[in-house]
Amino acid sequence: MQKISVLLPKPFSICTYFAPEKLEPGTFVKVPFGKQICVGVVWDTPVQEDFPQEKIKPVQTVLNLPIMPQVHRSFINWVASYNLCSLGAVLKMALPIDDIDKKSKKPLVFDKPDLSPSSFTFSNQQKKAVDVLTHAVGFQVTLLDGVTGSGKTEVYFEAVAEALRQNHQVLVLLPEITLTSAWLSRFQQRFKVKPACWHCGLTPKVRRDTWQAALSGQARVIVGARSALFLPYADLGLIVVDEEHDSSYKQEDGVVYQARDMAVVRSFLGRVPIVLASATPSVETYCNVLEGRYQTVQLPERIVQASLPERHVIDMRSKEKQKGYLSPLLIEAMQKAIENHEQTLLFLNRRGYAPMLLCKACGEKIKCPNCSVLLTEHRKKGIMKCHHCDFTIHIPTVCPVCGEKNSFISCGPGVEKLEEEVSRLFPNARIEVVTSDTVSKPEQFEKIINRLMNNETDILIGTQMLAKGHHFPNLTVVGVIDADFGLAGGDLRASERTFQLLQQVSGRAGRSYKKGNTYIQTYSPENGVIKAIQENNRNAFMSAEIEARRLLKMPPFGRLACIVFSGKKEERVQKTALTVMEKAPFLKGVEFLGPVQAPLYQLRGKYRYRILIKSDKKTPLQKIIRSWLDACRFPSDVSVKVDIDPYSFL
Repeated sequence: MQKISVLLPKPFSICTYFAPEKLEPGTFVKVPFGKQICVGVVWDTPVQEDFPQEKIKPVQTVLNLPIMPQVHRSFINWVASYNLCSLGAVLKMALPIDDIDKKSKKPLVFDKPDLSPSSFTFSNQQKKAVDVLTHAVGFQVTLLDGVTGSGKTEVYFEAVAEALRQNHQVLVLLPEITLTSAWLSRFQQRFKVKPACWHCGLTPKVRRDTWQAALSGQARVIVGARSALFLPYADLGLIVVDEEHDSSYKQEDGVVYQARDMAVVRSFLGRVPIVLASATPSVETYCNVLEGRYQTVQLPERIVQASLPERHVIDMRSKEKQKGYLSPLLIEAMQKAIENHEQTLLFLNRRGYAPMLLCKACGEKIKCPNCSVLLTEHRKKGIMKCHHCDFTIHIPTVCPVCGEKNSFISCGPGVEKLEEEVSRLFPNARIEVVTSDTVSKPEQFEKIINRLMNNETDILIGTQMLAKGHHFPNLTVVGVIDADFGLAGGDLRASERTFQLLQQVSGRAGRSYKKGNTYIQTYSPENGVIKAIQENNRNAFMSAEIEARRLLKMPPFGRLACIVFSGKKEERVQKTALTVMEKAPFLKGVEFLGPVQAPLYQLRGKYRYRILIKSDKKTPLQKIIRSWLDACRFPSDVSVKVDIDPYSFL
């Protein structure tokens, strides 16, 4: 009998088992764990020789699967070490299904892509970009930097084709599941087959078949959300991160990680090229290009002679009487679009009917009992809902504080209220509303897009789901209803996110031969972000943003980490955070800030305190935090989450 180390998808260290023979690292096994039988992976870790022999259990089954590649095991080790989480928690992301060895009666078949030359007519600029991407060898990060509608997807498809010709697998990451349907149709047009898809909306059978096909190498191209990064690819030869700037690549629950950054690490470990594509690159990526770590190829012009939309900033403080949430100038543009059989997109990043319900008698606001936020009114469903914990109540008719009847008024617009106003102004218009409340599956989104493409829709109203990755040829008017909304965030990336979102949504207009116009409604037209959007001057915005972060030594010119303590007993959480802070080490160049109440102080019934750590770039932050927290003891009813390189400060 041989002793082996087995990593299990559990939040603890590696376990020791007996095997009838020496098993190669990466072998999938089933082992007893308590009263359960768990799937694990033989790991490249020395066994615990001092562990009592009588407590070591034998492996139950050696699974008939290809081994997990060494590069993937190294990746799991790296992710766990960098993000200060357990190996088992990361492995759980790589083993997201039960019965991984079960064979389906009718397994999915992934056909080989057609690698014939593309029928797309490339411009000289696009040809240069294709040449750079298809000749990348080994680890090379390339930013594909192109304006909206410049053909970035068609360009990186050529890099995909080249990797496939060399018999490698390809991973394409998309930030949101709703982008998949449009991307799939373009992929199918180019390669004549469907790729493998990976996201949370798949059935267990499809997930299992896809996981096995990635491990065996049968699935040649996998497109998916951030979790697709953790599939055990047999021979990954290219990674593409589309919309690389998107904040959706940051996972906030469970293992906290930034998928774009981890994709670069996976590329480095596998010695394969990676393409980061965006019309609005993140500050981090932009700085890496400036410092020579990443190369870049640029596509500054749109395809098919389409010009960038003209941008109009509308000062909503104007004395001109506003009767609703749409300015007269925007209403006039929408009317002309309807008369010309063209389409309009109205962008408002607020779900529901109104973000707040206020009692006009006593000023009471309807709050969530589990989270420190106000409930959002969803008038169509007759409910108030928390968008953090999904707590729901019927819209009240009596104020719970003063007892006044029918005293509540809706404050601020959501997409439902906007739809109400648009329906009143344009009673004969065909209107679609797209939010995560109305569209939860790719198939639903695809139907809406098909109606739009078939000119069965006049006005599209939606949230950030519509801001990126979509090509609507007949859409000529974009209206941004509240451009100031994101600027109120007050965190490190508030300006950057707002600029990216406004730039992306503006780019939906005029993507064919028809001239496009974007109307940006704001109460702060003097804001630097709004000015940069109006002038389409990304360089000016980036220069100002980079200089501000450089002066403050904020990322990417410094490092941040966040520790969040949470629990149901407020005093216990606060005491734990204070006790941990008392043990913080005194180190030159490292600041420990807090503990303070998190901005979102109560979340899903738990109270939250936060410590922020700030350091220079060269400080081994993970080593410091690990040593510090290892010296602390935590009560069982208080959870501790470490967020390296935080994106959200809630």
